[in-house]
Amino acid sequence: MPDEITPETFAYLVELAALELDAGQAEYLRKQLNLQLSAIHELQAIPLDADVPASLHGVPYPVEISPALRPDEWRPDENIAELLAQAPQFTGGYIQVPDIPHTRLE
Repeated sequence: MPDEITPETFAYLVELAALELDAGQAEYLRKQLNLQLSAIHELQAIPLDADVPASLHGVPYPVEISPALRPDEWRPDENIAELLAQAPQFTGGYIQVPDIPHTRLE
C-alpha cells in the first residue's frame, strides 16, 4: 500500500504524542490508521471535475431553510469546582500540565 504508516514512523508519532501503548495496542492502532489511509486513497482515486465544490453533498440545504446560527455567548459552568477537582494539578487558578520535551523536526 502506498504511503503506509511504518512501525518506525508510528513509534515516532506515539512518542511525540506522549502516549503509553503496549505492543498490542500500538499494532492495532497502526493497522487501523493504515485502513483509514487506504480509504482516503480510494476516495482520492474517484474522478471528479475540477469545478465540483468540495462541500457538495446529496442533500440540498439552502439558506432559506437553514436554522439561524446561535450567538456565541460565554456562559459560566455551574460545576466549576467539580471540573477543577479532576485536574491532576491546580495552582493559583490555573491547571498545571507537565512539561513535554520538544524535538525539532527536520
